[in-house]
Amino acid sequence: MIQKTLGLIHTSATLVPVFAELCTKYLPHVKTFNIVDDSLIKNTIACGELTADTSRRVVNYAGSAQDAGADYILFTCSSIGPAVEAAAALTHVPVLRVDQPMADKAVQMGRRIGVLATLSTTLNPTSDLVRRRAIIAGKEFELVSRLCEGAFEALMSGDAATHDKKVGDALRQLVNEVDVIVLAQASMARVVSTLTESEKKVPILASPPVAMEYLATIL
Repeated sequence: MIQKTLGLIHTSATLVPVFAELCTKYLPHVKTFNIVDDSLIKNTIACGELTADTSRRVVNYAGSAQDAGADYILFTCSSIGPAVEAAAALTHVPVLRVDQPMADKAVQMGRRIGVLATLSTTLNPTSDLVRRRAIIAGKEFELVSRLCEGAFEALMSGDAATHDKKVGDALRQLVNEVDVIVLAQASMARVVSTLTESEKKVPILASPPVAMEYLATIL
């Protein structure tokens, strides 16, 4: 059997070890390499939206990963999702945005879907993705989108405790309103483990492990 190669493209160096661990767990027989450029997310946050220039660079990175020998490409950042979909149409190997398998799973699990984010630049594309995947699946759905104001800024300034408290409080409230919750950013996933079992009234999905489970079925 020919060994497959997965190219991972990140907008933060902090995601490299997170996905390295997941690759070891879910894709032990797959070769991997990483491309990191945090200016992609920094520019998106600074502009308040994903710009045409940043989108073009995302497409170029997909091309670079293909040229480097990737059989499959995973972009691990949700904020640049629309550009990843554009890259998929222009690249000769499959390209996946990290939150698509999570969106598909959520659509199958419930009608009222909660989307929680700490960045408005991530909330909107993730909500839009869930909406589109539900329509493709032919499912009736209701979307409840929430932004944890100030949580991302706290995390970036080194105050992880404030970030975790804000996200935790939002989760405790949202579980009472929906059938399933999707976390728009991978950085929020660790907060789920701080909730008690009784507080986790509904499934809470994080994109990295769900994406890896999906890739394990096709690689």
